[in-house]
Amino acid sequence: MGRREQRESIFHLLFMTEFNPSEEIPEQKQMYLDNIEELQEKDQSYIQNKFENIREKITEMDDILNQCSKGWKTSRMGKVDLSILRLAVYEILFDEEVPDKVAINEAVELAKKFGGDESPSFINGVLGKVAAMKQ
Repeated sequence: MGRREQRESIFHLLFMTEFNPSEEIPEQKQMYLDNIEELQEKDQSYIQNKFENIREKITEMDDILNQCSKGWKTSRMGKVDLSILRLAVYEILFDEEVPDKVAINEAVELAKKFGGDESPSFINGVLGKVAAMKQ
């Protein structure tokens, strides 16, 4: 499984958390992972660790997103866009293995695949501000 597929799985898990109570997340996460065909242990470990690391920093990342997205607070964002943004913000700010440009490009690709017509440009704009703020 490549990084793109791992990232897509993490996105699905983040999206799922928007619709399930927090006490059900571990069970929902395991059910999701159990349904991925031929999931290798190293891939599962990567997905789970990154997912949990992102969840630990959601409040901090949402504060940053609220600063960088004028007129669109996280409470008003679509769940798909918000999940993509959280994943990308984590990669930009906290994952030193992922270059900022890669995180932004991959987020835009996820937005093209799962978001609405305006999602790619919205996500690109917000993440550009996040990356600029970091420097």
